[in-house]
Amino acid sequence: MRSDLDLLDESLVPEDAREAKREAREFAAEHIAPVAEEHFREGTYPWDVLEAGQEAGLVGQDVPEEYGGRGLSLVELLAVAEEFYRADAGIGLTLMLASFGNELVYEYGTEEQCEEYVRPVAEGEQLSGLAVSEPETGSDLAGMTTAAERVEGGYELTGEKYWVGNAVEADWLTLYAKTGDREDRYGNYSLFIVETDRDGYEAEHIPEKMGMRASKQGHVVLEDCFVPEGNLVGAEGGGFYALADFFNHGRVVVGGHGLGLAAAAIEEAWEFVHGRNAFGRNVSDFQSVQHDLANARTEFEAARSLTYRAAGKVEANEDAGLWAAMAKLKATETAVDCAERGMQLHGGRSVLADRRIARVYRDVRIPVIYEGASEIQRNLVYRQSK
Repeated sequence: MRSDLDLLDESLVPEDAREAKREAREFAAEHIAPVAEEHFREGTYPWDVLEAGQEAGLVGQDVPEEYGGRGLSLVELLAVAEEFYRADAGIGLTLMLASFGNELVYEYGTEEQCEEYVRPVAEGEQLSGLAVSEPETGSDLAGMTTAAERVEGGYELTGEKYWVGNAVEADWLTLYAKTGDREDRYGNYSLFIVETDRDGYEAEHIPEKMGMRASKQGHVVLEDCFVPEGNLVGAEGGGFYALADFFNHGRVVVGGHGLGLAAAAIEEAWEFVHGRNAFGRNVSDFQSVQHDLANARTEFEAARSLTYRAAGKVEANEDAGLWAAMAKLKATETAVDCAERGMQLHGGRSVLADRRIARVYRDVRIPVIYEGASEIQRNLVYRQSK
């Protein structure tokens, strides 16, 4: 249930991003919130919501207009993300993963690749995904072992990928693989477009997650999976550097994931304590409760201001890595803290499975990990502050 608070107001949002934000808010209220609890409980993929999002022009619309998208800016994507995630993180992630990996293709790929692969995603005809992490390696981008061996006419891919969004559902993935063995370990990786119906590509869903249950991730096994040379994205050996830049944008959007979840936690807690009595008083009259809500609100506003500032810095390419890391770190950890406070303020009712606060509490554990765990973000902030 929404409270009378509106933490995701437009006052902080640049004028040119407000229309996209309004569209996302209306869509979330109509299509996401009403079915969120059901999809979380059943762990089902929200195909109907995804199709509605594609029809509404809210999926894959960072794609440039020349390839069928709207060319939404990073700030617009941030504004959309916080609205989706306030309504439900699992469905929000599904909507945002439907075009994951496309930016790498339209930024570094050829005109032919953009027409063949990016355009169908922007037009809602296909789904994509990004395959980077492996079963034994997550944040160490220069430590991946999936290999791409040159053969006549292209490459053969062998290895495993894990935590791949839409590994089963997607039509194609942008996949990160090792193509060299240079002393400079950062120059050993490349990006490839891999169609999921190729021989040698096998994928299955990973075991069920504790949170974001409406989003599906998979385990990919590649065994001599041939891709033609034309599926190489950008220059051979340029994958690490392309991915590092891609994650600067992605981490700002993940900051939006944290903001939406934090807003949901605070609004739920506010609603609950103002409607409950204890010891002959309204729970909101207790000073300790007021302090909890005050602290949560203050940390949320700090995180939101930082994240929107980071979006502008990344778009302007001004210390992009530093600002993206700070935004992702602050916003996602604030979400965890706000969910914890919200659970405590709900008391015993917090553990009931059908409570929104309980879903938020489980969901917030995930954005502090994906696109670089908090510890990695702290490393980046320190190194890039020198």
